[in-house]
Amino acid sequence: MTSSNVELLNRHYRDPRGVIVHVTGYDRVNQRVIFMRDGWPDECFRPLKDFQDNFVRVDE
Repeated sequence: MTSSNVELLNRHYRDPRGVIVHVTGYDRVNQRVIFMRDGWPDECFRPLKDFQDNFVRVDE
């Protein structure tokens, strides 16, 4: 996804099941986090509030 409304990121978070995801961006207009899961071909999206409540940043 490329747009002037998306802030590109390179961070890793742990989802509620303990799986590490790679956060690639934040869509400011729609207030959603964009991330990739290992083995998934497409980007995933979560509303910012839901992401903040359920995902934990992983120190690298």
